[in-house]
Amino acid sequence: MDALYAIILGIVEGITEYLPISSTGHLIVAGELFKGLQSTPWTKEMKDAFEVIIQGGAILAVLVYYWKDILKIRHIATDKAQQSLWSSVLIACIPAVILGAAFGSKIKHYLFTPSVVAWALIVGGVLIWIVESRKTTPEVHSIETIKPGKALLIGLVQCLALLWPGFSRSASSILGGMVLGLDRPTATQFSFYLGLITLGGASLLDLIKSRHIIGQIGGLNLALGIGVSFVVAYASIGWLLKFVSTNNFKPFAIYRVVVGALILVLIATGVLHNTNLS
Repeated sequence: MDALYAIILGIVEGITEYLPISSTGHLIVAGELFKGLQSTPWTKEMKDAFEVIIQGGAILAVLVYYWKDILKIRHIATDKAQQSLWSSVLIACIPAVILGAAFGSKIKHYLFTPSVVAWALIVGGVLIWIVESRKTTPEVHSIETIKPGKALLIGLVQCLALLWPGFSRSASSILGGMVLGLDRPTATQFSFYLGLITLGGASLLDLIKSRHIIGQIGGLNLALGIGVSFVVAYASIGWLLKFVSTNNFKPFAIYRVVVGALILVLIATGVLHNTNLS
């Protein structure tokens, strides 16, 4: 039964990590809804460690999907496009690193509850609808041409996901990019690249902190979670890039509002307990 639980969370992580619908929010709720599948109840520390580890599968999916482009970094000493790209990515990561170090543990302690996630989904959905309803012409059509100033602002907007669990790192960085003049595919791709650094760094730190827990989860459960997360995330990346080439994000806005409202109903009916689940 633990294996089934691991597979379900791997699927949730893979689908939601790069879509603008919040992987954190979905994992918090899914972990609570499906905890009955555990043969013996996992501790909070075990669940947290597992979610960090399977996030690595989603990060690996970006590396594999963009491996040809990422390998171009070996020419960074002489390639100005690569210098521009990776300097923008690093600059955009700075706000999250600072805020995460300063407030990360407090946010997890006080804000990781289903109701907070529900309202983050709803508000984020409304903002996506507003941004997509604007009549503007994008001016940035390549991630290599994003200026440092825009990158920093995107990084600041990305912090909404850190400060408000359930808002979605992908949603905040993509919305921030679009508001600042990036076209939809470029904002989406830049969000993937940001995830490599922000998610990778945060996951590595959390993994080091929780390394003593890993043995309790079980090798099979870890392998299933990582493998499923990787496969599903890889498929999600390809699907999302194809989707945004011809569609806007309004369907995700509707989905977020519906799911947020459903979570509030589950809390009101006692199916979900509105307690800290971090």
